[in-house]
Amino acid sequence: MKFPFRCPAPAVLLAALALPALGVLADSASAQQTRPNVVIVITDDQGYGDLSCHGNPILQTPNLDQLHRDSVRLTDYHVAPTCSPTRCAFLTGHWTNRTGVWHTIMGRSMLRENEVTMGDVFSAAGYATGMFGKWHLGDNYPYRPEDRGFTEVMRHGGGGVGQTPDHWDNAYFDGSYWHNSTVTPVNGFCTDVFFDYAEQFIRDSHSADKPFLAYIATNAPHGPMHSPKKYSEPYASQGTGLANFYGMIANIDENVGQLLGLLEDLKIADNTIFIYTTDNGTSAGDKVFNAGMRGKKGSHYDGGHRVPLFIRWPDADLVGGRDVDTLTGYVDVLPTLISMCRVDPPQGVRFDGVDISPLIFDRATDWPDRILVTDSQRVKDPIKWKSSAVMTDRWRLCNGQELFDIDADPGQQNDVSSQHPDVVTRLRSFYESWWAELEPTFDQSTAIYLGHPADNPARLTSHDWITTRMTPWNQSQVRAAMNGPANTGFWNVKITEGGKYVVRLRRWPQEIDRPITSPLAPGAPVPGQKAYRETPGKPVAAAKATLKIGGVEKSATVPEGAKEVVFELDLDPETTTMTATFETDSGEVFGAYFAYVEKI
Repeated sequence: MKFPFRCPAPAVLLAALALPALGVLADSASAQQTRPNVVIVITDDQGYGDLSCHGNPILQTPNLDQLHRDSVRLTDYHVAPTCSPTRCAFLTGHWTNRTGVWHTIMGRSMLRENEVTMGDVFSAAGYATGMFGKWHLGDNYPYRPEDRGFTEVMRHGGGGVGQTPDHWDNAYFDGSYWHNSTVTPVNGFCTDVFFDYAEQFIRDSHSADKPFLAYIATNAPHGPMHSPKKYSEPYASQGTGLANFYGMIANIDENVGQLLGLLEDLKIADNTIFIYTTDNGTSAGDKVFNAGMRGKKGSHYDGGHRVPLFIRWPDADLVGGRDVDTLTGYVDVLPTLISMCRVDPPQGVRFDGVDISPLIFDRATDWPDRILVTDSQRVKDPIKWKSSAVMTDRWRLCNGQELFDIDADPGQQNDVSSQHPDVVTRLRSFYESWWAELEPTFDQSTAIYLGHPADNPARLTSHDWITTRMTPWNQSQVRAAMNGPANTGFWNVKITEGGKYVVRLRRWPQEIDRPITSPLAPGAPVPGQKAYRETPGKPVAAAKATLKIGGVEKSATVPEGAKEVVFELDLDPETTTMTATFETDSGEVFGAYFAYVEKI
């Protein structure tokens, strides 16, 4: 079965259709001069209702309200209900489950190497490409943003500041992030830092007379809820969690205003496509206002995946405020930008999304009744129908059973499946074919490269353990040393070159240089909720360390006071699994939360 819009033609439509203000390009030189810049701001866990322009009665977002008034707004735009799955589809134009990213941890947040990203497409077209903030699609080669087409990168590790792959003891303020693969100390609140680096990238690109793509992906307002006090204090009556959630959004709002001001100062705002959107439904704001939707982050109901998307481009007359009410989705963004910016599509790639520029430019005629699918898997291997929504402009089929008429019942309170069996049959049939096409790809697991010169030594963390249970994905859990079955797992690894390797197993990361068996004092608090680093570090009475990689297994006693247990071994090139554990004299087993693998 061929899905509607599965394979859109990559023709450049806009010279005649959608860009009357720019005209038809005469040659490649003029194309380079008139190609628009692209700025994308995508926030984390901010829902459709977490904006005052959408009716929130408490939160104030004046700069985003102004952007809303001056943009084309996609009002029925859908993403995945959680972080990494949205980002992979947004950046590739492919269904999340096609890319291998259907979870946020457990090795299922790494974007498969064969995927072509927005960074790849735009860098190949001569754009400067920058990524700032939250990547959440892999922290090792070949999955990092610097490996995926982005030439300037400033990011934290994992899915949020203070998660296990992040630099140790990061907590939203100050700390250290990865700037072009190098750990770099910073000062200030995380969102401010990421916008500051993005703004400098924009200045540098403009000075070099080069078009640019700036992808600014804030970790805010994802929990834990931390905000500079000046932004949270106006919402103090809402309690610590929500006050800091709103405070983070208020801080984003201010940064967006400053960024738009910079584009005006540089006199490039008119020829810049500016997109503001979010990655899933609200994580906290539904307590106050959810724009009439059912569900929140993680939900298959609209509150989990219907989010705002504003797009502004003055040179192409995308200003003034206009709503596009047609169903659209995250898989549409890349093919649409390819069309708008007149860049070459990647060879051999068939998008699951479609160029929606005819809708954005209000030139669509006879637009088909389209079907989109979203789901929330959050498991090791995808499960058919799990937390799914099959969507058209009018209908939502949830989990293959409940049917909602969105026109009549936007809050999804009344299941009308028995009244419309023909609709249920149609949507179920689409999903069955969709699943049958994707299912054969599910066993294409990603593997962390070992011995590759771009990432040697490789730093592996428990965030990416593959298991059927929960992994210690944040530094509070690592500090608490969760033991038992949930505290072990394996990594998929690819030994890229044969030779001698050194593997260092650690309970604490190298940056704090503590003995395996030592406790760790709580870290300093920051404004807002309890920080991950405030959890006391539990000592682990490790007596033995064991490493298994491929067909090789080695064990060693843990010397008193040792900070790591070191194994040297000869390895042949292969894709395999790696397990690293510590065991106490009483038989308790703990995974090695950090492993450093170096080819020497």
